[in-house]
Amino acid sequence: MIKEYQGNDMIVAENVDKYYPNGCHALKTVSATIHRAEVVVVVGPSGSGKSTFLRTLNQLETVSSGNITIDGTPMYAKETDINQLREEVGMVFQGFNLFPHMSVLENVMLAPLKVSKRTKREVEDHARALLKKVGLESRIENFPSQLSGGQMQRVAIARALAMKPNIMLFDEPTSALDPEMVGEVLDVMKSLANDGMTMVVVTHEMGFAREVADRVLFMEEGELLVNEKPDVFFDNPPHPRLEKFLSQVL
Repeated sequence: MIKEYQGNDMIVAENVDKYYPNGCHALKTVSATIHRAEVVVVVGPSGSGKSTFLRTLNQLETVSSGNITIDGTPMYAKETDINQLREEVGMVFQGFNLFPHMSVLENVMLAPLKVSKRTKREVEDHARALLKKVGLESRIENFPSQLSGGQMQRVAIARALAMKPNIMLFDEPTSALDPEMVGEVLDVMKSLANDGMTMVVVTHEMGFAREVADRVLFMEEGELLVNEKPDVFFDNPPHPRLEKFLSQVL
């Protein structure tokens, strides 16, 4: 098992660079620290590297150079079991990626049944509790095709939480939703933040960033240009590129 870490730094990225084979320099010496129970929102124009950075935090993207430490465990140390480390880090994507032939309850139970040492009863009880938390206790026997986009994304959040992660990553979780469904997903994310979950969220929802984030990061062309508290970030932007970006999206 991953060692228990009692420090305050849950994610430490140090001088992370990412090159793709086509020569694209997607991340340029990015360094950031996310503290325990902190909500950090990452924003920026399309192609700025924000989703690539997020994906390096569970090694869906490997870095070209630099270091990442997750909950006290160096990601690239020889002794690190990346599959165990990923159990610490839940991730929610733009797409819901639910299994269409499985019920809502079965989708949430699948991963912990395969990899955890909990009994089926323990896993089911936890899954039911999570579905209640995301407001879908009445939908547990439904299949994904019977749900709205917002409901499917809430199932995806419950599924990620079923592994009992210490960190949650969200990669534009509302971008595929109709506008009227965005609020229900953001409400679940706000609830997680209030519960003290460590969260890193890539999003275009500036209202969520202002209301919920402890810090907001702004990326442009693979560089991390701004790392500030929301009041400074939005009301007194410290970088001219951020000021221009905000003028276009607010």
